Amino acid sequence: MNILETEHLLLRTLNTDDAEFYLRLVNEPTWLQYIGNRGVTTLEHARIAIEQGPMQMMRQFGHCLYLVVLKQSGESIGICGLLKRDGLEDADLGFAFLPEYVGQGYAFESASAVLQYAFSALSMARVVAIVMPENVRSISVIERLGMQFERMIALDSEKPPVRLYFRSSV
Repeated sequence: MNILETEHLLLRTLNTDDAEFYLRLVNEPTWLQYIGNRGVTTLEHARIAIEQGPMQMMRQFGHCLYLVVLKQSGESIGICGLLKRDGLEDADLGFAFLPEYVGQGYAFESASAVLQYAFSALSMARVVAIVMPENVRSISVIERLGMQFERMIALDSEKPPVRLYFRSSV
C-alpha cells in the first residue's frame, strides 16, 4: 500500500515479497556498521524479519519503516519511516539506502516526507532520530531536516551510546 509520494519517490509498506531486497539491504557493509547485524542471512529469514518487524509495527502502531521506490523505474532503493523502539517514548525516524543511491538526496527527500506525514497525518507532537556519532552522512541528513541534538543515550547496555535528535511539530 502506497503511503507517501514525493517528486522522485514512492514510499509503501513493506511485505514479504520484498524479502530479496531486504536481505541485500540489511547485509550491506554500512548497515552492518551503523545499524547492526540482524542475523538475516536467507530469504526466509528476510520474510520473517519483515513480518515481525515493519508489518507487525504497522498493524500495532499505524506506522513503520516503508520501502522507498524510484517512481520512474519502480526500483527499490531503500527504507525510510517511523519505528517504535523500546526505550524511546517518541517515534524514531529511520532510513537506510543501498550504496548506489547514497548521496543523491533520496534520504532527505523521503525523510522530509515522513516527518511531514508524522506531524500532519499521524498527529505526532515530536519525532526523534538516533544515530551513531561516527555516522556523519546520517547526521548531516538529520540536521538538514531541522532536527536538533538533545543528548547521548544508551538504548542497550551492551552497545555504545548514540546521539538522540528531535524535532517538534510546532
